[in-house]
Amino acid sequence: MSTLEQYIKEKYDSSNEWFIEELQSVYNQQRIQNVLNIKDYLEGEHAIKKKEPYNFAGKTYQSRKIVLNTAHNIISFMTSFLLGNKTTITGDEAITKELSRVYRKGKYDSLNYTILERILKFGEVYEYIFIDSKGNIRSKLIDSASGTPIYNENNELICFIESYNFDGIDYYILYEEKSVTKYDNKGGDLRQTERFANLSGLPIIYRNPSEYSDVEGVSELKRWANILDNQEDLISKAVDGYYKHITGIPVVTGQQLKGEGIPSHIVGGGLTLDDGATFDFKSNTFDSNAFKTLYDQLENSLYTIAQIPSIAQGRTDISNVSSEAIRILYSNAIMRGQRNEMFMRAGLEQRLEVIIKLLQEYKGLSFTENQIDSVGINFSYMLPSSDKELIDNMKTLRDMGTLSIKTALEKSPVVSDVQTELERLAQENEDVGTNGNVNDNNVDESNKRGEGVTV
Repeated sequence: MSTLEQYIKEKYDSSNEWFIEELQSVYNQQRIQNVLNIKDYLEGEHAIKKKEPYNFAGKTYQSRKIVLNTAHNIISFMTSFLLGNKTTITGDEAITKELSRVYRKGKYDSLNYTILERILKFGEVYEYIFIDSKGNIRSKLIDSASGTPIYNENNELICFIESYNFDGIDYYILYEEKSVTKYDNKGGDLRQTERFANLSGLPIIYRNPSEYSDVEGVSELKRWANILDNQEDLISKAVDGYYKHITGIPVVTGQQLKGEGIPSHIVGGGLTLDDGATFDFKSNTFDSNAFKTLYDQLENSLYTIAQIPSIAQGRTDISNVSSEAIRILYSNAIMRGQRNEMFMRAGLEQRLEVIIKLLQEYKGLSFTENQIDSVGINFSYMLPSSDKELIDNMKTLRDMGTLSIKTALEKSPVVSDVQTELERLAQENEDVGTNGNVNDNNVDESNKRGEGVTV
């Protein structure tokens, strides 16, 4: 197994500026250019904008270039479907309580949303966990175009480089297992400016799995962007064709009695025709049905490949649909959500391991092995549902004794902070007991079981 030192020695002859050579490699430049191309696409630089002018009736015309921003809607749907409802950390109450506190202070719910959004756009994104100047555990995301992971021959991450340019100066941050080192070229020469102990290890890499590489992610956008390109091309050509067709070609049948031919400005002019002569405009028929068929077929293919239900895009009229029918309509979206959940779960579990390590080694907290092993993550897909139906089902399970109050609160559509709600219920029970009534110990018992905290 190659270490970083061996990697530098074998590939760059132990050069002190090895990381600059790594960044300038052809492979890395192509990878970063792909990310920049996707950013340009998301900003509206689509293939249709490169369409050349065309000649018609002896004149040069600029073709219409209609840009559709459907990609943003599809990515937003995918992200919201999985993370629109907050993830739930489950496990022993003592450890989930500390983890939920870290999540709230670090605003990890919104960070999760950004992570998935960037993965779908660019294929991969990087998260570095650190302790800030106030002693809080936080994370920063490293842009896909700024981060370069270094792997050995076993596809193991051995180093990570972050690079960016600001105000004409190149900055480099080298993440190693035990240290973080900063460099810049201010003044023209490369210099080391800072060096810190690395408390959390190498950055976490979130990746949308690729068929070509075990260490490189693939942009979800690239899987269906060509369909969007064809939609834009079709609608742009249709609009151009429509305006060309309605111009028409003037045709006279028979003989004109007098005049110099057809006036160049027919509006306000007139024609005198011989008996039996006719005049009209001839043009090709604009086949709107053919256009609609082609466009709808492209749209259906787009949403099928992206696994977006037609009902979510307003393309299906529904009324009085049951929860089970909704799940059937959303079956493709659920499969897409499960796939996204797999790579998100891998990164989030790694994050929790790092946070627990920091809590124990640098915050003075202590957790048993069983407490650590109990920690898990639950995702709640944003499926349309009847709140009344859900609450009635939970009440039935609760009455049967098969559902704890904590789980009921986690699944409740009217409760956003489960831990606070549990504390309020416990306080209410204490107040009732103080007044001489019988306490309901269900809340305390469910707290002892530690079934989960929504964060």
